[in-house]
Amino acid sequence: MALKNQWRNIYYSFPVQLLILHLRNHHLLMGLWLCFLLFCSGLAGKKLGILYLFLDPEYLGHVNFWSYYFVGFAFGGFFMSWNLTTYLLSAQYFPFLASLSRPFTKFIINNFLIPFLFLVVYLILVIHFQYFGEGLQSGGILLYCLGFLLGMFSLVACYSLYFQFTNRDISYYERKGRQAPDLAKSFMPGRRDVDLEYIKQDENRWKVRTYLNEAFRPKIVRSVAHYESRTLKNIFKQNHLNALILQLLSMLLLMSLGLLIDFQAFRIPAGASMFILGSVLAAITGAVTYWFHEWRVTLIILTLLGVNFLTRIDWLNPKNKAFGMDYENEPAPYTYEKLTNTCQLEAANQDKMKTRAILENWKKKCTVEGESKPKMVILCVSGGGLKAATWAMQVVQTADSLSQGRLLDQTVLITGASGGLIGMAYLRELYHLQQQGEVESIYEKKHIDQICKDLLNSIVFSIVSNDLFLPWSKVEEGGYTYNKDRGYVFEQQLNENTNRVLDKSLSDYRDAEARADIPMMYITPSIVNDARRLIISPQNVRFMMMPPVGESIRHNFEVDAVDFRQLFDAHQADSLRFLTALRMNATYPYILPNIHLPSEPEIEVMDAGFLDNYGIMPAARFIQVFQDWIRENTSGVVLLQISSSEKIEEIAPSGGQGIIESLINPLGIAVKVMEKQELEHDNTLGFIYDILGDEQFHLIRFLYRPQDQKKLEAAISFHITDREKVDVLNAIYLDENQSSLRQLQQILPPRIQPNSTLGRLEK
Repeated sequence: MALKNQWRNIYYSFPVQLLILHLRNHHLLMGLWLCFLLFCSGLAGKKLGILYLFLDPEYLGHVNFWSYYFVGFAFGGFFMSWNLTTYLLSAQYFPFLASLSRPFTKFIINNFLIPFLFLVVYLILVIHFQYFGEGLQSGGILLYCLGFLLGMFSLVACYSLYFQFTNRDISYYERKGRQAPDLAKSFMPGRRDVDLEYIKQDENRWKVRTYLNEAFRPKIVRSVAHYESRTLKNIFKQNHLNALILQLLSMLLLMSLGLLIDFQAFRIPAGASMFILGSVLAAITGAVTYWFHEWRVTLIILTLLGVNFLTRIDWLNPKNKAFGMDYENEPAPYTYEKLTNTCQLEAANQDKMKTRAILENWKKKCTVEGESKPKMVILCVSGGGLKAATWAMQVVQTADSLSQGRLLDQTVLITGASGGLIGMAYLRELYHLQQQGEVESIYEKKHIDQICKDLLNSIVFSIVSNDLFLPWSKVEEGGYTYNKDRGYVFEQQLNENTNRVLDKSLSDYRDAEARADIPMMYITPSIVNDARRLIISPQNVRFMMMPPVGESIRHNFEVDAVDFRQLFDAHQADSLRFLTALRMNATYPYILPNIHLPSEPEIEVMDAGFLDNYGIMPAARFIQVFQDWIRENTSGVVLLQISSSEKIEEIAPSGGQGIIESLINPLGIAVKVMEKQELEHDNTLGFIYDILGDEQFHLIRFLYRPQDQKKLEAAISFHITDREKVDVLNAIYLDENQSSLRQLQQILPPRIQPNSTLGRLEK
């Protein structure tokens, strides 16, 4: 009997009853904790690297005590906002609170179960990630955890100080002999008030036997039937008003940070930004529920429909634009007739002649004594965030070093998608600066360290602090005004990470490419409107717009690509910021905004990987167009395919699905079709073999995969951890990649044989 009473006392304790109330009534607020738990554990957003924002936060480019302190500080804000909101919605159901000293403080203490459980799980995840993932010693892990906890308690202390001077309880008014102020007009009229006369009666109130005091000791709940309901209600409302003021201040803080995104010191860790966003969402959810109660779901649905309708208006939904371009001129007509007229036979032949002149310059540069015809190298790099950028640079640095510079010297064209092409653009620029004597060596490890620097933190920070609340912020670039959003912040961060060497316009590369000082680069983002490729190059490339045979048999072959410079010649296409072109090629959905171009109808572009994640298709067409010149002037083509993901994956089973899974299965099929571009690419490469022959075409693949098959491969993200970085760099020592290096050395032997072999990178 005693045991039964003990369990009943636990069940009817205030902490347990609050938990039951939240699970029953506050699903949206509980959903916030669930979302953060899914993100931190990697169960959601793992491929995008969202968990790193919480488990490996960066501030000013470093993971340290202060980065965790800011995340902890923001978590403290979310913790308090959640408590404020639940207090706003729930306190009146527990009228005994108003009779206690410091009612809100006691509410927080008894509302600890959910936050405490999350905090314990989060700290365990941090310890596990830093110890097993990053190899950090216990002292460093302890410092990180201490930073997080100090940050959290710093914020909680600030809130507590505020409430100490503003919140009043019933004992205060009894001592002063005053009535609690009537705050009935402080809230939106029409809100259905709770009948405290009914609730405070013992037989009707939410049954609670005990609560925890500040010393975490259980106390018996006393009846408050003898207190005047008006006094209790006004005390709650006075507490609620203070809570709303603090939640409004949280939103203003977030908006203020959005105004300061150009200053690195104010770019707090993205995990902190997300916790602040959680605070704002909790406040909004609480306000809507408090004021509209049963109508809250209807209101949310109507609001979403209204926002969708209003944002069809351009000035209410500012679209991302390409920096450097002129959007004030009359939009360029984007019609099929305009495309076919652009790539007429005569125009395409003119561009071919200019490109042949580039190839002739390349041939002069590459022809060495004893070799009548050089090998033509084409680099195709895959997308995949910083993982792909790191892997592409590691492969090309290593291979070029072993060939003593012949690889990049004999590279004619670089194509690809997303992160891989960003890495190659940076390495190409370093190669150019080395020719001019401004860079000592392109093989230094510090260059890979630069490209590995985090980009995701700034993007997510901008989404949370700027894009959601200040979408009309402006920035001036090249004499034109554009929206300042996460696309702008991405370019600024990439520019800072690469020491601003890529801060150029598209036309700045024309002469260097024309002289064959550097390889040509085709940037090929996907056009959302019609699934064509947009080919961005400082050279004229109208010959790339359709298969070569289509120039003579036009009615049988459709234009499948667009020459960017020709279409937007009247809109300062040459002034396009090169960083923007790279961003166009790496616009992963949701992470970066799609870019809208000045055409009619308006062209919307996104990641090149949507159509071709490896750059194989433009490389194949280039070979097809210039096959006669290649046969006559080269000893063959070497195509280096640098892939940051497994080529041949296990076949997934299709059975064992429930009815709900089967309903959404077509979406999964669509994603798989996009992921299996390799099948079509192999067919295309087989076609190139048929054109040039086995002796004239060499396909060499470099593939990243984890050295330890039991470990997960690096995430497809704009953030890469130290462990992932080491794993990616050391993938060059995999047997298949070593074999590819030897094959490449046979085809492009160094001018002087090296005396030593490569050693394993230090972890």
